[in-house]
Amino acid sequence: MSEKRADCNGEAMRDFIQGLSREKPVLIAGPTASGKSALAMEISTAQDRVVVNADALQVYSDWRVLTARPSPADEAARPHALYGHVPGVQPYSVGDWLREVTAWLDRPVVIVGGTGLYFTALTEGLAQIPEVPGTVRDTAMARIEAEGVAALVAELDAATAARIDQQNPMRVQRAWEVLTATGRGLAAWQDDTGPPLVALSDAETALIDAPKDWLTPRIETRFDLMLDGGALDEARANAPDWHPGLPSAKAIGAAELVAHVKGRMDLGAARRAVIIATRQYAKRQRSWFRSRMSAWRVHDLRG
Repeated sequence: MSEKRADCNGEAMRDFIQGLSREKPVLIAGPTASGKSALAMEISTAQDRVVVNADALQVYSDWRVLTARPSPADEAARPHALYGHVPGVQPYSVGDWLREVTAWLDRPVVIVGGTGLYFTALTEGLAQIPEVPGTVRDTAMARIEAEGVAALVAELDAATAARIDQQNPMRVQRAWEVLTATGRGLAAWQDDTGPPLVALSDAETALIDAPKDWLTPRIETRFDLMLDGGALDEARANAPDWHPGLPSAKAIGAAELVAHVKGRMDLGAARRAVIIATRQYAKRQRSWFRSRMSAWRVHDLRG
């Protein structure tokens, strides 16, 4: 990560926002529960920007609370885009996101999220991979459910297997689908990348610093607030049509809360499992940021 840092609390926060170019898009990335959405709201309010989502799970309509999407009050207070607009049964790729985000780049925006791949695709470009047939996607989902992610990892080409996050089912599924549909590995496609939509030099960037010892209690507190704020109601609403292969089923905690409302897991065990999974996810996010986003400016939100 870059050694350039700015304390984004209090007066320094105001100085940071005032120093932002109004002509450039603002990009905010950070691990889950790090406070990036609150920072985006501050910037949106101060500079009259649209808040644009860059989180792969917050695009889905069926898990608002569990994916920490902006609240209805926040969405009423400031304009938001690309949140909760995709049905949970519909696959949604980084290419889909890039096509949709393009429509928002002609106005002042603050793009915020934790999906590092979205940001690197935005600022480094994305290979033009042919559309994957639905039959291939259905096969991938069925195999993950029946055999697990490792079975698909074993069939990837070496270059792709070395490049992707093998612990992320969505990334593994995508890589397997591309290889199966095109006969060419995802890494090879990525190496033929066109120009980016937004060059990093043409954007204001903020990568939230979130050390493990600071982030862990925030993850625990936030999940308890989710439980109090309707996450169990969401689980009950999703339970009748629940399937682990659904695109939105990758929401952290979805499987555990559905298991709880179906009587298959007690709430304490579900809570512990979700917190562990969230901590593991945050670790993967930090690793991505370190390896792929070292040119971004790092900001400290701790107070």
